[in-house]
Amino acid sequence: MIKSIIFISLVLNILLIIIINKKKIKKFFYKNKIKTVSVEEVNPIFKPKIIKDNSKFPSEEHVAKMVLIHDKEYNVKGLVSDYETWILAIMSKISLNIFEFGTCSGKTSYIMALNSPSNAKIKTITLNEEQASKLNFKKGESKSAYSNAKNESTYNEFMFSGKECENKIEFSYENSMELDINNLKDLYDLIFIDGGHTYSVIKNDTEKALEMVKKNGYIFWHDYIQDKTSTKDVYKYLNCLSKEIKIFHIKDTNMCFFKKE
Repeated sequence: MIKSIIFISLVLNILLIIIINKKKIKKFFYKNKIKTVSVEEVNPIFKPKIIKDNSKFPSEEHVAKMVLIHDKEYNVKGLVSDYETWILAIMSKISLNIFEFGTCSGKTSYIMALNSPSNAKIKTITLNEEQASKLNFKKGESKSAYSNAKNESTYNEFMFSGKECENKIEFSYENSMELDINNLKDLYDLIFIDGGHTYSVIKNDTEKALEMVKKNGYIFWHDYIQDKTSTKDVYKYLNCLSKEIKIFHIKDTNMCFFKKE
């Protein structure tokens, strides 16, 4: 009897340890399949200035126009980090044609417009509330990703609205699943994918982006995060895709990128 109690107690303790350390155990057995690289390896524009003692200083190319939002009272949805925003800003400097899946508040569109050449063109698409309300949940996909898509499709005014750089931006309420890319193939220098985070949507957006990006152009994905319910489909899909094309994760970010050779 005592042995049975000890055995049951041991089993319960083991189960408790597993439950408490679930994330750590998962990370141990399921590590990122995508190689992580420094931002300097993304593009030569990120190379720093090396001084005598091997310290690294930013170059003039690293200066960007930014919008920093730290106050939660702003209640802005779907923000990328300041560092991730800076990376997109610098990439915009060398991009004439830019496409964005997922406008949300318009922050990234605004930043890319502010930093891109004067003759650059940016096309960005998102859902409005009516379109988002018609989204149908597919079995096996992230429910929280569906909820986020609806919660982030509430804007009818954007950060770039009324700004001088708005003339660079072509905006439309459009479901990316229905996006016709026949006239958009091999056109874009930079594509940013941060729209719907369900498996079917991220797959659709990526497959279209791979046809839309031109030679030597870049695709960036946001929310490559392992332990977040709403982004699990992004993480899963990109890991699968990395078996077919060279995708890299950028150190200290939740972004991955691909360069079309």
